[in-house]
Amino acid sequence: MAEIFKPFTSDDIASTRTLLHESIPLTGTIVSGTYADSNIKNYSHGMFQSVYDFPFLSSSSNHIFDITCGYSSTSVLSSSSNLQNDKKIAIYNQMAQVLAGHDVSGNIRQFDADGNLSDGEKHKNVFFLNFSRLLSKDEIKKGTFSMTVMTGAYDSPEDNGNMAVIADTGADTSFKVNSPAGEYGILKRGETNVGLLYYQAGVAVLTASIMESAVVGSKFAVLGDGVSGSLTGSTIQTCANGFRHHLKNISFNNTTELNSTIYFCRVNHNEYNYSANPTYVNNGKIVVKNNTFDNPVSYITTVGLYSADNELLAVAKLSEPLKKDPTNEMILRVRLDY
Repeated sequence: MAEIFKPFTSDDIASTRTLLHESIPLTGTIVSGTYADSNIKNYSHGMFQSVYDFPFLSSSSNHIFDITCGYSSTSVLSSSSNLQNDKKIAIYNQMAQVLAGHDVSGNIRQFDADGNLSDGEKHKNVFFLNFSRLLSKDEIKKGTFSMTVMTGAYDSPEDNGNMAVIADTGADTSFKVNSPAGEYGILKRGETNVGLLYYQAGVAVLTASIMESAVVGSKFAVLGDGVSGSLTGSTIQTCANGFRHHLKNISFNNTTELNSTIYFCRVNHNEYNYSANPTYVNNGKIVVKNNTFDNPVSYITTVGLYSADNELLAVAKLSEPLKKDPTNEMILRVRLDY
């Protein structure tokens, strides 16, 4: 009689975790609007701007990231006379409560420059880059993020004056875990803390002061009379446009976490030598045996994984049938990835 179900023991099951990485380069030409800004999507609510790798109305376009800006209600820039003042404060508070959380009194924390949540320096006026899941996958790999921005006046994208390289240098071994959104690292320009990078959330928070010297060029409508003037006197869309035009490139490695459970299906010499297929027997005789003294034989083509109540959960197909008789044993390795 053919054996059908065989229970697993703890020694038959193993779990593994694999991290896969791919390099993501974002050039400033696309971000700045290679397709005459048709790959830049603005919204009627005016609270953020989306960047695509192709014109966003194209079916082949992919969402890259969203960009917005805001400031704390305690910032010196905050004023009821500012353009979109309430929206800029709301954006800051929304991002801060998700990424920084609340203090013991229930107040929304501000973004802390060194990540220690102390009374030290806070990032109160910031730009947010919210990367799409398509790019960041499960998380941004620590220590691989780099962003180059032009922080001064310029007349064309080819001008490379006042370049600032911002990176999460050393974050692969020194990162923070005191965020409700997961792990994050400190973005630095040289030795100066200029932002925060939330790895699982895929969000970069960049202090606006890094762009303070940026002024309008003769060929591009950029940040206006310094970033402070833009944050107070311009719309979020205008600020996003200015930031994009000062962005030279972004690069990082993403991470895909692949969890696997491996089932070792052990077939002993005296197991599964008979088939449960009705055609295996004809008139009471095993059709694959030429005479009475031949060993029974079967061909294994499929492995089924069942629940405790014998409900089929998964099926694994072999690339070719495996001959099984009482003279051999085998181990079939079934791997489930999720």
